[in-house]
Amino acid sequence: MSTAFEVNFDGMIGPSHNYSGLSLGNLASANNAGEVSRPRDAALQGLEKMRLTLRMGLKQAVIPPLPRPCVRVLQQAGFTGSVEKQLDQVKSKSPDLLSIAWSASSMWTANAATVSPSADTKDSRVHLTAANLSTMEHRAVEHEDTTQVLRKIFTNDDYFTVHDALPSFPNYSDEGAANHVRLCRSHEEQGVEVFVYGRDTNAVEQTKFPARQSLLASVSIASTHELNLARTVYARQSKQAINAGAFHNDVVCVGNLDTLFFHEYAFEDTEAVISRIRNASEGLFDLKTISVPDSEVPLEDAISSYLFNSQLLQVPGRDAYVLLAPKETQETASTKTYCERLVSGDGPIGEVRFVDLRQSMKNGGGPACLRLRVVLTEEELSRINSGVVLDENKIDVLQEVVWNTYRETLHPDELTDPRLVSECKTANEEIYRVLNLDL
Repeated sequence: MSTAFEVNFDGMIGPSHNYSGLSLGNLASANNAGEVSRPRDAALQGLEKMRLTLRMGLKQAVIPPLPRPCVRVLQQAGFTGSVEKQLDQVKSKSPDLLSIAWSASSMWTANAATVSPSADTKDSRVHLTAANLSTMEHRAVEHEDTTQVLRKIFTNDDYFTVHDALPSFPNYSDEGAANHVRLCRSHEEQGVEVFVYGRDTNAVEQTKFPARQSLLASVSIASTHELNLARTVYARQSKQAINAGAFHNDVVCVGNLDTLFFHEYAFEDTEAVISRIRNASEGLFDLKTISVPDSEVPLEDAISSYLFNSQLLQVPGRDAYVLLAPKETQETASTKTYCERLVSGDGPIGEVRFVDLRQSMKNGGGPACLRLRVVLTEEELSRINSGVVLDENKIDVLQEVVWNTYRETLHPDELTDPRLVSECKTANEEIYRVLNLDL
């Protein structure tokens, strides 16, 4: 059996990173709407996180930012002329569309797609389905370009299948891997895929914020990926978590290998969910669970600190996991105390490391949001476009591109600046050149 790895494909934060407050239900995005962002710092912070995981001995790759502004959506809305002219027209006639066209939200690649490794699929190929992200307008414009980028990376049809996104209908609302967890004994062995959804098809949901993932979307992806239904679990996200601002399940839950780390209020019926996972994993692995009580970490603290929007990492040469968490987790009293207790015993998590991702966090994305996990065998890893696989030298080169092409600051009022168009074009051309991808 060939060795397999969990490869983290981080989204590189783009030069149009700004705070327009577009994401309903994302409290950080709403709270920081209209503030000045720092695109250069944001991208450098993201690249330093990639460097950190690389130095831990993990496989690290990168997915480039999508071109911005999204000219396609402007043209579809009826605007014509040069890009600069279109943006000027949009500013007066449809300012919301202006923010949508400039959104850099593709940086959160946990929403880029749902991925099933070859060990789980009937045809023994890696399956990826780009998320339609249809609940949020600024994200719904991404999937066409995301699909193209994924097909430029996973090019070999003998090993990979990149599916088109599901139809952009309400009942098929899909938010990608942010609502998907794969559990297993080892990455090369068959596992259990857990799909977390916020609403049933055709049901009227009484939630304060949108329940973004539909059950039908999850079922459709499992079918498209040709998964073993006996090893597939559908779990209902709790309304309490959604109402508190957990717009995706990865805000309150993270898992890796045989371990699931989650908040007490992550699921609608936690006992039933864990029971179904144990049944599905019978004969494969023994599930380990770490349930964090609300009495120790209130749900509001879990969401504001992004304790669970962390990377649960299996570091070579270590028996216990490393939890890679944002600095906000260290700066929140309840989560800091919990993390200290978490690593003091002999449980599955032996260390918590904190990283500075403040620019991403202010828009509602932590370490887990910034990466798409793709399990690949050694042979499969050798068949992807090698240009996106990182080493320290390539990170240095990408950081140099950022220093040379990204703005230091950006305010939403500057989105009609014609210089921004040329700056973003230059930056993307350089990034794609470094990664050996066609723009």
